[in-house]
Amino acid sequence: MANPLSGYLPELYMGLSSLLVHKLRSLLTMLGMIFGVGAVVAMLSITAGAQKEMMSFIDLLGVNNIIVEAKEAVDRNELQARRAISPGMTFRDFRAIQENVPGLEALTPRKRFKPTKVLPKTTQELPVLIGVLPNFSHINNLKMVAGRFFNDADHETSAPVCVLGESAKVNLLGYDDAVGRYVKINDIWLQVVGVLAAQASSDAEIEGMEAINRNNMVVAPLNTVMRRFEDTNSYLKDEIDGIYIRVTSGTDSIETANVVRAILNATHKDAGDFNVVVPADLLEQRRRTQFIFSVVMICIAGISLLVGGIGIMNIMLATVLERTREIGIRRAIGARQADIIRQFLTEAVLISIVGGLIGIGFGFTLSRVIGAAAGWSTVVTFGSIGVAFGVSVGIGLLFGIYPAVQAAKLDPIEAIRYE
Repeated sequence: MANPLSGYLPELYMGLSSLLVHKLRSLLTMLGMIFGVGAVVAMLSITAGAQKEMMSFIDLLGVNNIIVEAKEAVDRNELQARRAISPGMTFRDFRAIQENVPGLEALTPRKRFKPTKVLPKTTQELPVLIGVLPNFSHINNLKMVAGRFFNDADHETSAPVCVLGESAKVNLLGYDDAVGRYVKINDIWLQVVGVLAAQASSDAEIEGMEAINRNNMVVAPLNTVMRRFEDTNSYLKDEIDGIYIRVTSGTDSIETANVVRAILNATHKDAGDFNVVVPADLLEQRRRTQFIFSVVMICIAGISLLVGGIGIMNIMLATVLERTREIGIRRAIGARQADIIRQFLTEAVLISIVGGLIGIGFGFTLSRVIGAAAGWSTVVTFGSIGVAFGVSVGIGLLFGIYPAVQAAKLDPIEAIRYE
């Protein structure tokens, strides 16, 4: 049985021979495809990297979670004006949510401190101290790389223990084992009982949330923080400054957030001193934004591919004119119009295939260079490579049809006479 590809081998051989005869011209023709495919691969890798980074960060916040954040005042006057209306976020708010909102799996208040001094000393940014309930680990799906998370007994007894974020551990205690050692936050010594795994972070600030390096945190039991650390001007500041909520599986977190927001608006008398952040809603917004951004980037890169396609058509029309006698001779010895079309179409597609392959390598390199120079996360996926390469081959085919048809329409006798 004859190989179905054997009929195309002569055209492939002639196409490659033609490209190799005019190496410089072929390379210049391919440049449009190389830059176009490279741009598509690089742009898609940037959008994929940004999406992966943002998705991992939102996943860390928890798609089943709701985060209530006290809104910090710009200055003391604004804070006093708010306190004339609202007492700020309190344990009363926490209990109201706990008792009146259905579908809650777990929730914890949060009290945050920004230390003025720490021991061991560090030249890096001082870690943030947060006090939470032991279920904070479950709510945020935290993973430990050493030791344990504090438990209910630690919370009930206000034990002077803490868990360090990955960066806080390195900045304060170096790379040695930290479990069992002590750190001093302001004037209080805390024993390290565990170290958290590195957590994803986002360069983009989440609206409604204070920007915190989640790896540069010292996490301690809520009672420990409330009873052992003194909050200056506490009569003006919020009793607690955040609430983390995890809803049960199957519960609509967006609808639950609306209930939470309504309760807090009532207790805070619409003072506007809090934000309710819903990661599931953020995720949907980011997906829409990412999709629009991806479409824009692909359109911009597609212009380069279009220019490359026009270049292929231009050079193929010049090739038809240059090889008119060759076409006439082939027709005279029995070549059909379909054979001529296939010959020139093969050459056009070969230009786009070779240009596409080089372009993939160029795009991969370009994405790495952009990532290293700008500090962005880039991910080259098989999908982006497939899309870029497929489009380049399609453009070669599309823009090669007209020159190939023009070549096939030439009158054999006139073509042989052509000088």
